[in-house]
Amino acid sequence: MNSTVSLADKLGRIDDHWSPRIVAQLNDQHVKVVKLLGEFVWHEHADTDELFLVVHGTLHIDLPDERRTLRTGELFVVPRGVRHRPVAEQECQVVLIEAAGTVNTGDRSDSELTNPAEWL
Repeated sequence: MNSTVSLADKLGRIDDHWSPRIVAQLNDQHVKVVKLLGEFVWHEHADTDELFLVVHGTLHIDLPDERRTLRTGELFVVPRGVRHRPVAEQECQVVLIEAAGTVNTGDRSDSELTNPAEWL
């Protein structure tokens, strides 16, 4: 049987930025928590959508022709194959839901920000 997950507790155990940690799994999807700060690399995920849910702070998601701004409690789904770049001007806490095995930098797996997600 699954246990209850405290997002606050899990996020409190993360010290670094841009390093997602897996906290739950449903079907073939991973639920991850991550702290973000600064600009990420432009990238895309060819085979999977990516859901961003802001737990605390403000997150900008740059898309090819626009910028989406998410505040605490808001979510946005980046469709598969769409280039995007998350930007957090101040530290932001986010829940990600995406296919198991998804690499955070997508097609930019050579980036210094590439971090395979580990269970927390």
